[in-house]
Amino acid sequence: MACNLKKLLMSFVLIILMICSACGYGFRVSGAPMGIAIDSLAIPLFESTSTDRGFEAEFTEIIRNEFISRSKIPIVAKDQAGAIISGRIYEIDTQSLSYNTVRQSVEGNTVSYETDGTRKLIVKADITMTDRATGKIIWHDDSMEEETVFKVSEDALKNRYNKDQAIRSIAGLMAKRIYLNTMERF
Repeated sequence: MACNLKKLLMSFVLIILMICSACGYGFRVSGAPMGIAIDSLAIPLFESTSTDRGFEAEFTEIIRNEFISRSKIPIVAKDQAGAIISGRIYEIDTQSLSYNTVRQSVEGNTVSYETDGTRKLIVKADITMTDRATGKIIWHDDSMEEETVFKVSEDALKNRYNKDQAIRSIAGLMAKRIYLNTMERF
């Protein structure tokens, strides 16, 4: 009976060891990057060469908040950081997806014309993470792209609000990708 218990215990230990070492998987501290030591991180204001302006601060804040909420790496000023994530938004494009037909009477004649019903917003960015001490590029994505859809109406203020919300949504999607590129590197 003692021999069977000893075999069972050895089998259990062997299985645990196999699980822990299989396929390169292992345990790590949550919120710490894999394969790199980062003691602090700077995320300066993203640049934009797009014709759309004024969203850069909020876009950058959303990316910073992704790291603040999910990692244990402190976000610091650029001159104090171990690594720097910099970005440039180089294209913001809107494409019409659906149309509404509007009929109006003009001087006794009925006129029909189409207006946008929904638009697709596409944002393209060039993102780089650099080791501040050495200047070495840790990772780079020169064509990060995300898209979302927003509604369009006859109210220009509401359209601006919907587009701003779409940009926030895209910033959130990109923030997750930037976080994963930094922390979950395979």
